[in-house]
Amino acid sequence: MTLPPNFGRAIDLSGLGKAPAAVSTNAAVAQVTAGNIASEFLTLSRTKPVVVACWSPRSQESMAVVDVLAKLAAMDEERWVLGSLNVDIEPEVAQALQVRTVPYAIALVNEQIVPLFEQSYPEAQIRMVIDKVLSLAFEQGIGGTGEPAEAPMEPEEEEALNALEAGEFLVAEAAYKKLLSRKPQDTFAKLGLAQTQLLIRTAGLDADVITAAADADPQNVELQMKCADLEISRGDVELAFARLLKCVRGFKGPEQTLAKNHLIEIFSLVDPSDPRLVKARSALASALY
Repeated sequence: MTLPPNFGRAIDLSGLGKAPAAVSTNAAVAQVTAGNIASEFLTLSRTKPVVVACWSPRSQESMAVVDVLAKLAAMDEERWVLGSLNVDIEPEVAQALQVRTVPYAIALVNEQIVPLFEQSYPEAQIRMVIDKVLSLAFEQGIGGTGEPAEAPMEPEEEEALNALEAGEFLVAEAAYKKLLSRKPQDTFAKLGLAQTQLLIRTAGLDADVITAAADADPQNVELQMKCADLEISRGDVELAFARLLKCVRGFKGPEQTLAKNHLIEIFSLVDPSDPRLVKARSALASALY
């Protein structure tokens, strides 16, 4: 997922012709077609970063990635634009973008193209990729707002982000903990640590195997927590909350405490204003008291 140091334009899309409009996995996401990728998306990339997510209705995983990107785009309030490409409907564009598998994502910055990733990642890692795109675009004078530059990044934060990009989750965890020991109230460090620990817990897990095992053994709190981690990592917030709330209601003693603490931990991964979180907090209070 490491981005190249510069955006060398490698693909000419100007020759693509007209094509029917695509059907999106997310109605709020702009559709990329052979008829508009050059005239609209490349043109727009002169003033704002564009991310194109390639997906197929044959791949639930790829559709989930589009949903994660749509969520991040909404959170960033139009700092960048998301386009979605259904590779089954737009094979000509998929071929031009050298799509080998889905999910697949590229960035467009000032009409230059760079691949971002070609497999599913947790939201925290996709967030990192988008932040890197925004940073590199800003360095090229694309997407800037004219506002004063943000405060310099803390050295531990930079260490953590570099480690996460390299897949060194334990190094990133240590860096965030070091930052929190120095600045205990640092909100970004708290979120970064929670996201990193989620990556550590889910690394190497087979989602299908864990889900099947959890469904077959609902009294196993460890399996339920692992399954909830996988659900929250792919954006299935309500499923993760419901699973652990069921544990809190059904278990007693140490197992209930484990489920409760784990639920509170994954609460920290969701926007405090998210109505799903507000509802789950209320449900937890009712289950306990």
